[in-house]
Amino acid sequence: MPTAVKITRKGQVTIPKEIRDFLGSDIVEFKLTGGNVVVKPVKSVAGSLSGYARKYTPLKDIRDKVWEKVAYDRAGKKTS
Repeated sequence: MPTAVKITRKGQVTIPKEIRDFLGSDIVEFKLTGGNVVVKPVKSVAGSLSGYARKYTPLKDIRDKVWEKVAYDRAGKKTS
């Protein structure tokens, strides 16, 4: 059964509980298809972003590289 909801000035809507329960996710994807808007649940953010990832890199490795670059830029030489 259709349910009408108001769109706020900020573009927000309240999704009825029955639909939220059906979606089973708190992240959704919107798609325009033939004059209709399709709302699809996103089960995993990592899965939806995987197309942008080249390979897994631990955060510690990234942090170490950034700190080395900062130290190099400040001192004008490599620290390790």
